[in-house]
Amino acid sequence: MSNTTPPPPDFPPPFPAPKKSRTNLIIIGSAAAVIAAVVATGIVVVQSNNDDARPDTTASSGASDEGVMTAAADEPDPDPAYEQVDADSFTMKLRTTSRHCFGSAGCNVTVEPDLTYVGLQDVDPAAVYEITYEISGDKSGPVIETAELSNQTNLNYTPTLISTVSAGTKISVEITGVTAQGG
Repeated sequence: MSNTTPPPPDFPPPFPAPKKSRTNLIIIGSAAAVIAAVVATGIVVVQSNNDDARPDTTASSGASDEGVMTAAADEPDPDPAYEQVDADSFTMKLRTTSRHCFGSAGCNVTVEPDLTYVGLQDVDPAAVYEITYEISGDKSGPVIETAELSNQTNLNYTPTLISTVSAGTKISVEITGVTAQGG
């Protein structure tokens, strides 16, 4: 008996070709779609802002009109007029944030200013206004405090602790002065 083995093939057996990963292609395609969407959205927003902000105009037949319109558009807006503020430009109330009463010994009351601007024009946003006010009702006498108004709306102050002679003591406030710094 003879052992016969088949002869080896002349070439290596074919292996299936490795599949190319499509992950990179998907990532690149997705990135391109996102960029295209962002650009398209930006164009639509810019066009709608430009269309809404510009009033309809009629065509004119003069090159000199174009020059006048361009010159007017290039000029900066004049400085806005801001109101000169004083103590009468504001009203102030006190907001009680805590109260601890001790029977006949009186109360410890913490108050904070609640400022309202009553002027007709805006205040200068670049200025810092120091608003001095006097709180009445403390058993030791009036308490004078200062708050700073900046950026037209930011009021910086320190809460005030006063001691009253009784729970029925009326606490009041009056603005005594306003000074502007900067602006």
